[in-house]
Amino acid sequence: MKRSRLLNAELSHAIASMGHGDLMIVCDAGFPIPRDAWRIDLALVPDVPDLKTVLGAVADAFIAEKVAYADTLPEHNAPLLETVRGLFPDAEHGFETHEDILGGLAARAKCIVRTGAFDPWGNILLYSGVEVRDWFSKPGTVAPDYYADKLT
Repeated sequence: MKRSRLLNAELSHAIASMGHGDLMIVCDAGFPIPRDAWRIDLALVPDVPDLKTVLGAVADAFIAEKVAYADTLPEHNAPLLETVRGLFPDAEHGFETHEDILGGLAARAKCIVRTGAFDPWGNILLYSGVEVRDWFSKPGTVAPDYYADKLT
């Protein structure tokens, strides 16, 4: 068996398939997933699995350079926002409009992971990054200034 906590083969494959800048959305049970999207449906019953469980497992295996969520999340679901920020502390965090998430961003996602979560605005966008120390460890390579804090 593999060492990581993540046991779902398709989700493990999706994470391994992500390239720098690719978008994965981990969403709630009600998210309108585009018909042609790579869908990994983990939902069983309401709140199983929940967002915290799925995002925690993903966070252990996925390098998120940026994490985004609906601009209404702070007002309508502050506990979820706190959870997401805690799971991805080294990522850049930002907001998108709920409409953009449901529309163009969902269509652009490489993979959409549906949870059983009944969480208002529970749609989390994860942009794939790189392990900066590994990419800039060879002699003579110089990391750009925007990666400086990730090298210390």
